[in-house]
Amino acid sequence: MANHKSAKIRIKRNEAQKAVNASYISKVRTLVKKVESAVSRKDKQEAQANFVQAESALSKATQHGVMKKAAAARKTSRLSASIKKI
Repeated sequence: MANHKSAKIRIKRNEAQKAVNASYISKVRTLVKKVESAVSRKDKQEAQANFVQAESALSKATQHGVMKKAAAARKTSRLSASIKKI
């Protein structure tokens, strides 16, 4: 347990930020799953529509430091490639 006031404040701030980060990751995962399910059903139009949202969420997560830039780029690239295969 923290002994200093500043350490106690930092613990509270870390918990709050952890919740924000978790919401970003959850949103990204949900949108990526929507794209992947549309691809598996071979529904190209729905996949492309969901891809736009997923790409936006990935870039926002990157901008906020929740995800690394390379990881988001790799995910975006793989989703795009899977849509093009349809």
